[in-house]
Amino acid sequence: MAERRVVVIGYDAAELLDIACVTTALQMANAEGASPCYIVRLAAPGGRPITCGTGLTLQVQESLERVIGPLDTLVVVGGIGHEAAARDRSIIGHVRRLARESRRTASVCTGAGILAAAGLLDGRRATTHWQWADTFAARNPDVVFDPGPIFIRDGNTITSAGVTSALDLTLALIEEDHGPELARRVARNLVIYMQRPGNQAQMSMFTTAPPVADGLVRRIVDHINGDLSADLTTATLAVAAGVSERHLTRLFLRHVGRTPGRFVRQARIEAAAHLLATTSLPVAVVAARCGFGTAETLRQAFVDRYGIPPSRYRSVNSSTSTSTSMSASKDTVATTAMSTSRA
Repeated sequence: MAERRVVVIGYDAAELLDIACVTTALQMANAEGASPCYIVRLAAPGGRPITCGTGLTLQVQESLERVIGPLDTLVVVGGIGHEAAARDRSIIGHVRRLARESRRTASVCTGAGILAAAGLLDGRRATTHWQWADTFAARNPDVVFDPGPIFIRDGNTITSAGVTSALDLTLALIEEDHGPELARRVARNLVIYMQRPGNQAQMSMFTTAPPVADGLVRRIVDHINGDLSADLTTATLAVAAGVSERHLTRLFLRHVGRTPGRFVRQARIEAAAHLLATTSLPVAVVAARCGFGTAETLRQAFVDRYGIPPSRYRSVNSSTSTSTSMSASKDTVATTAMSTSRA
C-alpha cells in the first residue's frame, strides 16, 4: 500500500477537538516517518465549510457525496450537531456506503450515535461519551453500549469515548499500523505522558462526586473511604449504620446508584489504581492497604475491571520516577476519596 487514506467525516456543529485530535496525531505520525504515510482528508456534506460547535469555521477537502473507496480508515466525529447528523438520511447513507469500502471504521465521542443510526454497530459492543451511553442504548437496543472504557474495538469497528479520547484512539491505530515505538514518539510530541489502555475507565468515582445527599449514606461512605482495609461487608456496614442490610442496600441504590458491596469494590479498585499510578509501593502492599488482602486478589480484580494486571496498569499509567518515595500512606487515598464523597 503506497498510502493509507483516512477520511474524517464532519458536519455542522461537529466538535473541533474531535477532528483535530485525529488529524493532528496522524500528521505527526507522518512527520515521524510513518510508512506508508497517512493521507488525511476532512469531508462534509456538499464539500461546504462547517461551523464547529465552538463557532469556528473549518474548510473541508472533500465533498462527502464524492468520496469513494477503498479507504484505510473512516472516522466519524461527534459534537453538539450529532443528533441532527444522525437524522440526516444523506449523511447516514454515505457513512454506511463508505464503511463498506473501508478497512476499518471508527467514531469519536457521540459519533457513535451516527454509526448506530447507520446500523454499523448492530450486534456489537461500543462506547461513547459516558453522558450519552444510556440514551444511545435506549435508542439502539441491538448495540451494547459500555460507558466505561476509553475505546472499544469490535471487529473492524472502533468506538471511543468523549473528545480527547480521540487521541488515545488514534495512538492505538498508529501503534496497530506502525508499531509501539512510532506511537510513543507521537505521544511525546503531543506532550501526552503515556498511552492509556482502551479499557481504562472514562470516569472515576474520585472525580465525580456520588449523590450522597442522604446523611446516613454519606456517613457510611466516609466510613468506607476512611479505611479501605477494614471489614466492609454489607453486614458490618449495616451494623455501623444501625439499619438492616436490606434497608442499607436500598439507600445505597437510591443515593449512590450501586449496592454497598459494589461501592466498596469500586472504591478499593480505584484507590489501588491511584496508588499504583502515583507511588512505587509493591503490589502486595497496595493490595493490603486497599482491602484486597493478597496481590492475587488484586490482580483478579484488575483483570476483571481493566482487562490488565496491576503491573501492566502501573507501567502504562505511572506518573512517578524510580526515585518516588515509597512512604505514601493510606491517608493519601482516604483523603482523596473523602473529599470527593463530601462534595
